[in-house]
Amino acid sequence: SVSPSHVKRPQFGTRFLTDPRQVFQHNAWDNVEWTEEQEASAKKKVLENSQPLPSEKQEEYDCRANEYWNDFYTIHENRFFKDRHWLFTEFPELAPQCSLNHESRLEVSDDSQKDGLDQEEQRREAAAVSHTDGDIPGTSATYRILEVGCGVGNTVFPILKTNNDPGLFVYCCDFSSTAVELVKSNPEYDPERCFAFVHDLSDVEANYPVPDGTLDVIVLIFVLSALHPDKMQASISRLARLLKPGGVMLLRDYGRYDMAQLRFKKGRCLSENFYVRGDGTRVYFFTQDELHEMFTEAGLEKVQNLVDRRLQVNRGKQLTMYRVWIQCKYRKALHQPAETQG
Repeated sequence: SVSPSHVKRPQFGTRFLTDPRQVFQHNAWDNVEWTEEQEASAKKKVLENSQPLPSEKQEEYDCRANEYWNDFYTIHENRFFKDRHWLFTEFPELAPQCSLNHESRLEVSDDSQKDGLDQEEQRREAAAVSHTDGDIPGTSATYRILEVGCGVGNTVFPILKTNNDPGLFVYCCDFSSTAVELVKSNPEYDPERCFAFVHDLSDVEANYPVPDGTLDVIVLIFVLSALHPDKMQASISRLARLLKPGGVMLLRDYGRYDMAQLRFKKGRCLSENFYVRGDGTRVYFFTQDELHEMFTEAGLEKVQNLVDRRLQVNRGKQLTMYRVWIQCKYRKALHQPAETQG
């Protein structure tokens, strides 16, 4: 039986605002259609604030990005931790007993199933082989997830807590060494099932701790937008090489004209739709087409690319806030075309 706390919430797109007078009845409304006037007003606001900063200032934000993110996590630490309750409904690939888990596994002995061991015993058996033989953590795992830009573990820890698949191993990395230290010092961090490491996604020459073609899932949640737009394509293409055939890349990020974009004042724009926050961290606001082009250029096939327009409401202050997020799933083909020898 399923405890009430585990009952799935419906996926987004199920609470519609049909009567504008009821806007303050709930905290949020799904799939809100924008009027033409609203879209025109958003474009006008973005244009007003789009005078880019001088190039030397831009370079400073680029060179000191690491410092700004370390400061961010030093200040916020675990106060920034939020439970992403939508994670498993939107991305069931991260949940246990997902059909994917058993379709795309590496060849592994299934003696544990033959012996009829229950899951707890299977987990103990998996822990005994520890998934960390040799130099590469997670070598004996049968389902591998990598989260890029893991922050303090808002995605990693819910996965480890919810997904009891004994063959699971989760890799997670962040640009910020402060964030990675916070993940490692969390009591829920289990080195038998998880490996956290510092990594700069935009440095395509830097090695990952796993070989190409070995990951089932790569997760990018509000992280690609923090990169300089010039570095995004190469970063996605590099990540795509890590996926095994049939593996998926999952993304959720900021969409064009999100409330956060419209709130930027003059003097915060770095380039078109790319801004610097007051704390020095940077953010880009995507369109669906831009992301589609990036993923397909990396050799991945579209499974999902949707825009989530949500109206959030502050009932106390009687404020309405329009959020725009984009959610994507792109898969590596099961049969890759043979590369021509150069």
